[in-house]
Amino acid sequence: MSKRVVLGMSGGVDSSVAALLLKEQGYIVIGLFMRNWDSTTNRDVLGNPTVDDDACPQMIDYDDAKRVADKLGIPLHRVDFIEEYWRDVFAHFLDEHKRGRTPNPDILCNKHIKFDAFAKHAAQFKPDFIAMGHYARVKRNGSPRLLRGLDHNKDQTYFLSQLSSEQLKNVLFPVGELKKGEVRRIAEANNLPTADKKDSTGICFIGERHFSQFLNNYLPAQPGPIKTFDGEEIGKHTGLMHYTIGQRKGLGIGGSERHGNDPWFVAGKDLDTNTLYVVQGFHHPALYADACTLENLNLIVPDTAIEGRSLQAKFRHRQKDTPVRLEIINGVTTVRFERPVRAVTPGQACVLYDGEECLGGGTIQTALKGNDALPY
Repeated sequence: MSKRVVLGMSGGVDSSVAALLLKEQGYIVIGLFMRNWDSTTNRDVLGNPTVDDDACPQMIDYDDAKRVADKLGIPLHRVDFIEEYWRDVFAHFLDEHKRGRTPNPDILCNKHIKFDAFAKHAAQFKPDFIAMGHYARVKRNGSPRLLRGLDHNKDQTYFLSQLSSEQLKNVLFPVGELKKGEVRRIAEANNLPTADKKDSTGICFIGERHFSQFLNNYLPAQPGPIKTFDGEEIGKHTGLMHYTIGQRKGLGIGGSERHGNDPWFVAGKDLDTNTLYVVQGFHHPALYADACTLENLNLIVPDTAIEGRSLQAKFRHRQKDTPVRLEIINGVTTVRFERPVRAVTPGQACVLYDGEECLGGGTIQTALKGNDALPY
């Protein structure tokens, strides 16, 4: 008897090819399209409805998913997780920006929406598995273990690092064994309607927007001074929430006779004085940390021994691996780097690996140089 799988279909090429592959492998496939953003339910800082310029693209994505489902002869259902997304992902996203940090909502979106709310909703179809179009793999030998996607350039385990082994127990990643070029070729060879559709970018489910304008809908911008660490004011910022550590674009600081023409980069924030600190030069020492502390540490397999082991870490998606060791003292997890790392940013994720296996990760709390906290 064929096994049943509920697949998250986003209207993109990856989930489209995932549907095709699952059908070819003999599964009974049920498509499920998630809608998690609605302009009519969202309000700006004054309580007014926001203008959602992504409403049309959402409908385009659903129509594309429906065209693929119809071509493959599989049913497609639509479900709203608007309340769950706001409560479990977007509210945290706003709170982190209020704290001057740089959150990664895609990680929480996977934890709370795609692999929790989705799985609970899918249960009505009595599936043997749920599936997603992520570039990742699951090894089932004892507790499920999360492995990098075969295409390391597209690998998405960074965004799956807060999942549990329980959440991965009945998950399939059909494109995880493929490279992106192969996925495109399969789509083209089978005349899937999404074969030449470009990959989506931007915030999970919210899409591509002018980020600063979007954020201004929800948080009041508070302009303030841009200073060097010597205390010299050299410009004005539009609100600390609009900047992240290591950022160059959007500072509005040109060359000067005193400082020359080397570019400036964000190197610190002071919420108490609403000050943005900058330094000159991409490789300025103030931009480099050699350790960080973590909060919300999640180990996909809970009994994994991590302390003192030689592991690898990523502090941003697609960043090269950094050799690290962990120490846990009085409940505080500190990650020590074998070489300094640029722009280690509070609010972002530190994701831990042992070769091909993603062990989990945590949220960067403080960037350190030695044992001293950097002004991030």
